[in-house]
Amino acid sequence: MKYSDSGVDIDRSNEAKRRIKSFVRSTFNEAVVGDIGAFGGMYRPDFLSLQKPILVSSADGVGTKLKVAFASGIHDTVGIDLVAHCTNDILVQGAFPLFFLDYIASGRVEPPVIEQLVKGLAQGCRESQCVLIGGETAEMPDFYQPGEYDLAGFIVGMVDESKLLGTRKVEQGDVLIGLRSSGLHTNGYSLARKIFFETERLGVDSYVESLGRTVAEELLSPHRNYLPVVKELVQSDDLHAMAHITGGGITENLDRVLPSHLDGAVRRGTWDILPVFRFLRERGQVEDEEMYRTFNMGIGLILVVAKDRLNRVEDYLRARGEQYYLIGEVVAGLGKVRYV
Repeated sequence: MKYSDSGVDIDRSNEAKRRIKSFVRSTFNEAVVGDIGAFGGMYRPDFLSLQKPILVSSADGVGTKLKVAFASGIHDTVGIDLVAHCTNDILVQGAFPLFFLDYIASGRVEPPVIEQLVKGLAQGCRESQCVLIGGETAEMPDFYQPGEYDLAGFIVGMVDESKLLGTRKVEQGDVLIGLRSSGLHTNGYSLARKIFFETERLGVDSYVESLGRTVAEELLSPHRNYLPVVKELVQSDDLHAMAHITGGGITENLDRVLPSHLDGAVRRGTWDILPVFRFLRERGQVEDEEMYRTFNMGIGLILVVAKDRLNRVEDYLRARGEQYYLIGEVVAGLGKVRYV
């Protein structure tokens, strides 16, 4: 017998690797040592500009948003999602990405699908100004359903200790600024899919009037990468903290940067709720509390800004054409998020 008789085809895997080389190399910079094909990716970091460098890392997946990719046959946007999510997770601590690794697993390697996935990953890395330095493509017959795969990513960045953002800097009176999301990003998809596909019996190609596009176009809208918008702001001293609004919504994410003696008072009605969230709330009859602890509700990133720096931050955002909202402030409390 041959390995291919068990469902693992090395030639097919080699074809997939051949297809993705140009995408991977498009992210390389002078810090990369070696080329594609080594057992491990090598990266030479430059710490000379940092007094006390700290490496910051994160790992994540795309979740059940992948189910929409399977159904629609659109595979390039989930790679963008993955890099953006991981980038935002370390960005909120003040860190900038250095390099990224991916893990793709399927029951059968399909070179055209792998090509699209890595194309999206490479685009995401270029947006994040980091290197796609390596990864793994695993073929595991009988482990995944035909036509399905899993996608995970791992990012490493760095920050000078003096520039770390987070709880220790947050003060009473700080202002909360919300930056607009592009849609669901990569969270709440199990509930969203249930409402779209089971409750409403829609297909990925169904056009939804209130959304102005098809279900696939809405649900596969890429997770927004906030690094290009806030990079210069992060390097200033105007921010005390940031919160990436992912699984758990504003309720479960803003409190991660609050000290135990302070609350985040969020004023509902101070930003535009995106149409997709109104659709989900109405068609799924989802209560407001559940909506705010499941979805981002149109706010993908919250900046915690020193009150005396508010005008500077607003000028910065306006100069870049960024849509933002003053959504609340930090008040005395117990380290929780409250809606007022």
